[in-house]
Amino acid sequence: MKRVTGIGGIFFQARDPAALRAWYGRHLGIDVQAWGGAAFSWSDGAGEPAGGTTIWSVGQAGSDQFAPGTASFMINYRVDDLTALLQALRSEGCQVLDKVEDGEFGKFGWVIDPEGNKVELWEPPPGQ
Repeated sequence: MKRVTGIGGIFFQARDPAALRAWYGRHLGIDVQAWGGAAFSWSDGAGEPAGGTTIWSVGQAGSDQFAPGTASFMINYRVDDLTALLQALRSEGCQVLDKVEDGEFGKFGWVIDPEGNKVELWEPPPGQ
């Protein structure tokens, strides 16, 4: 079974998210949108669109978005078959959260790594 196929997003918290978003926009040229992040479109070696995006987003420090993890960041990994992967992780003794979300943006599940970081696993909707 194929497991992780790419990085779907990088999410982190800041004491002053608006100021940090502005800094990234001004100094690194990240086109931060009104929703608080940016979407980087994938391309191949020739610069042609490759059909995918990686999300980058800054949220408010102190929120429980990454709970029960304790880090100020969370990485979202793209996967082919979320249900099978979560089952495999459970059978391997990993701490898999019981909650799974299934909506217009795809299926999401979470596992806690050995350092206590919450890791998000994302199966995109069909065709993406």
